[in-house]
Amino acid sequence: MSEIPMSEARALPQPAMKPGRAGVIAAGLVFLDSVLGQLATLPNLAPWYETLHKPGFNPPNAVFGPVWTVLYCLMALAFWRILIAPRQPGHRLAIGLFLGQLLFTVLWSFAFFAGQSPLLGLVVVIPQWLLVIATGAAFWRFDRMAGLCFVPLALWVGFAGVLNFVIWRMN
Repeated sequence: MSEIPMSEARALPQPAMKPGRAGVIAAGLVFLDSVLGQLATLPNLAPWYETLHKPGFNPPNAVFGPVWTVLYCLMALAFWRILIAPRQPGHRLAIGLFLGQLLFTVLWSFAFFAGQSPLLGLVVVIPQWLLVIATGAAFWRFDRMAGLCFVPLALWVGFAGVLNFVIWRMN
């Protein structure tokens, strides 16, 4: 039996995470992010958010829950696919970007709603959007479907950023 030199061993893909474990991790992290975001958002919808001046393109409040449910499901699916993909160079970076965008997603809820600050929300949504785009691009390298799962999120966060900006300007 011959030994593989360490430099060559690092170049070989490492085994993927088992699908069941990856599913628990992906779903658990995304669910936690969703719950934390709701804890910051729901108590501040009435009366604070209702009293803000909003543009005509602001969706009704009833739209946000279903949209975010779909987006969180897509995030969990994408992350699961990355976790079960064989480990290759750049894999840790992709996971780090995902965790970063997840953090900024919940930070936005705390900045905008719990902090009752459209300006602070705007400060958070810009790096959030950039992290979403970077995560989608990083995921695309490992799994096309995982990368595509981030397209709706990038579009929605971009829209949310524009909406956040206009709400800040109007108030």
